[in-house]
Amino acid sequence: MSPPPPSLGRGRKRAAQAFDAALDDAELVAARASLNQGRWTAVRALLAGTGDDWDRRGHRVTVLAQEPAALAWVRDWQLAEPESGDAAVLFGCATVQQALKGKERPERAREACRTAAALVPADPTPWLGLLILERSIGGEEDVVRLFDEVRHRYADHHHAHHLMVARLAERGAKAGQDPLHEVYDFANWAAEQAPADSPLAILPVVAHAERFRVLAGAESADPVASEHWLGRRARQVMKAAFDWWLEWERDDHPRRHVDLNFLAHAKFCEGRAAEAAALFHRIGEHATPTPWSYPDRDPYLAFRAARDSALGTV
Repeated sequence: MSPPPPSLGRGRKRAAQAFDAALDDAELVAARASLNQGRWTAVRALLAGTGDDWDRRGHRVTVLAQEPAALAWVRDWQLAEPESGDAAVLFGCATVQQALKGKERPERAREACRTAAALVPADPTPWLGLLILERSIGGEEDVVRLFDEVRHRYADHHHAHHLMVARLAERGAKAGQDPLHEVYDFANWAAEQAPADSPLAILPVVAHAERFRVLAGAESADPVASEHWLGRRARQVMKAAFDWWLEWERDDHPRRHVDLNFLAHAKFCEGRAAEAAALFHRIGEHATPTPWSYPDRDPYLAFRAARDSALGTV
C-alpha cells in the first residue's frame, strides 16, 4: 500500500511558478506573451484560428483571462473592434478572474459575460466564465443552471464537467454518505453518455479525488483510514479509467494533462507504481496543481515526491 503524497507545506509562490496553466499549448504560450507586451493582435489571431473547438477555445480563453494585464489590453482591442465576439468573450472571462480576486464587482463580471453571450450565442465560453464565477461565490442553483447552459451548447465540455464534479462532491461531507454519493452517479452518467473516445471517461476518477478532498477536510471523516483509494469502487473506477487511457489516449485534447494528473495521482495513491510511472512519463513537465494539492498540500512538492517514488520503484 502506498499512502497519498505527504503533507509538505503550502509554498504557494513556488507552486505558482512551477505550474503553467497553458500546459503544452505552444501557440497559447506565444499569444499570452504577446498580450502581456500589449500586442493583442496575436490573441485575436489565436482565437480566430481556434474556431468552434470549444474545449480548446475554453482552455485558451481561461488561461489568457488569468493574466493580470489581460483586462487592460482587451479593452484596447474592444476600442479598436467593438463588434468583436472574441474580444467580448475574453473581456468577460478576464473580468471574472478580477472578480474572484476581489478587484472587480461580481455584478460587473456577470454583465460582461452575458454581453459576450449575446454576441456569440453558440459559444459556451461566456457561460463557462459565469460557471467559474458562481462555482466560487454563487448558489447551487446557479451552478446547475449555468452548467446546463454550457452543455446545451457543447454536451461534452471538459472544463464544465470538472467544475460540476467539484461542486457536487462538496454536498454532504460526512463519510456515511459514501460510497453512494451523488457525485459518482453524475460522473458515471457523464462518462457513459459521452462518445467512446471522450476524455470524460476519466470523470469517475476525478469524482473520487474530489471526494477525497472533501472527506479529508471533514472532522468526522478519515478517508485514508477508510481506504478511500483501496476500496472496491476505487479499484473499479481506476481500472476502467486506466484501460480507457491505454486504448483511447487523446494526444489532441487541450486539457489532456489535467486528466493525466488525476489518473497518475489515483494510481499512486492506489499503490500501482508501474502504472503511475507510465502516466508520469506522459505528463512530463506538465503537472497541474489539482489534485496534488489535495487535501491541503504543497502541490509542487507532492507531485515531485509521488513522481520520484513511482519512477524509483519501477
